[in-house]
Amino acid sequence: MSEKVLLVDDEKEFLEIMSERMTARGMEVTTANSATKALSILEKKTFDAIVMDFQMPGMDGMEALKAIKNLKPELQIILLTGYATTEKTVEAMKVGATDFLEKPADLESLTQKIKEAKTEKMLLVEKRTEDKIKEILQRHGG
Repeated sequence: MSEKVLLVDDEKEFLEIMSERMTARGMEVTTANSATKALSILEKKTFDAIVMDFQMPGMDGMEALKAIKNLKPELQIILLTGYATTEKTVEAMKVGATDFLEKPADLESLTQKIKEAKTEKMLLVEKRTEDKIKEILQRHGG
């Protein structure tokens, strides 16, 4: 089963090229040219991973990361940046980023991180389901 990825970047050309290359690798890619657009897409669709630019006009990567984690905590978010600083990376990881890659992102590394993110998301969803079942059983004396 192919990985469902939401690719978020304000650079149109980058979106087109990366989307094309990821689709060629068997991924199902949806693109958004802003964090605001990404959030509205997330209200309607589900993804295994989000690959998002950290530096965008309007809502930046950190704000978007917090908003996405609020909306769907199980989502795995891989941030891309042309200007990685240790502080930003640490802060983003604390907020819930799965990983951080410098632009231009190596497609092999990115593909591997997306596969890992999908696995992690599946484990989180499975654990949440198990917890709900336990809670229901306890409530009903099971």
